[in-house]
Amino acid sequence: MKPVLSVRTAILSDVHLGTPHSKADEATHFLKHVRCERLILNGDIIDGWRLRRDGQWTKAHTRFVRRVLTLVQKKDTDVVYLRGNHDDFLARLLPMQFDRLQLVEDHVLETARGRYLVLHGDVFDGVVKNMVFLAHLGDMGYALLLRLNRTYNWFRRLRGKEYFSLSAAIKARVKQAVSFVGKFEEQVAALARDRGCVGVICGHIHTAADKQIDGIHYLNSGDWVESLTAIVEHHDGRFEVIDFKRFAAQFPMPATAPAEEHEEPLPSALLAAVAP
Repeated sequence: MKPVLSVRTAILSDVHLGTPHSKADEATHFLKHVRCERLILNGDIIDGWRLRRDGQWTKAHTRFVRRVLTLVQKKDTDVVYLRGNHDDFLARLLPMQFDRLQLVEDHVLETARGRYLVLHGDVFDGVVKNMVFLAHLGDMGYALLLRLNRTYNWFRRLRGKEYFSLSAAIKARVKQAVSFVGKFEEQVAALARDRGCVGVICGHIHTAADKQIDGIHYLNSGDWVESLTAIVEHHDGRFEVIDFKRFAAQFPMPATAPAEEHEEPLPSALLAAVAP
């Protein structure tokens, strides 16, 4: 029996299946080694924007979906899938429930500490909400930056250096980006307070966090494109941001080099769902 991390709740967001930058195998490995009563997929799990444009669906992406469905079929894990902006095609289906799988806009998580509001967070992004064209343009720019990042980090590996995120460095140094993140965090914390919650859990901005904002416990699950982070709620009520690098040291991935991933046809049901 393989070793697992037993928790009450596991929360992932921003896996971006359908893009070449998604770390789907790492996300699947995480789910294989976590036993949880509830799994919350907090938006942008499937990247419908890229799939409509020039996305790539691989076997690794299919493996992640199958792992989630296995958890549902075993009937020992409740799965809650929240709509994000990149998987906005789900909006036409909400709310919906299939046995132990829910598709919802937002969710209130009852914990030993109190109620936590869970939402993706894109409703607080003015560009995503009001200027969709610019949001798609920004997404294309981010995809280009990630491609440059892969080349840059290939050279870094040759020199024995660790991974370096160009996008994270830009976000940390550009005043407007820092200001946006700060305002985003304050707004979601204020919404949680208005909803009578003691905390809020979101994704969207690809920046993992665990902190207090004006008396509200703010958590962000990060992403599975660069940071590879998730949030877990332990059985004692304690929350923790899990970094995959540390997680894989405890629960190692197979040592054999993975076979090169080839693009495969998009599942017909998903193809119909993301069609304009």
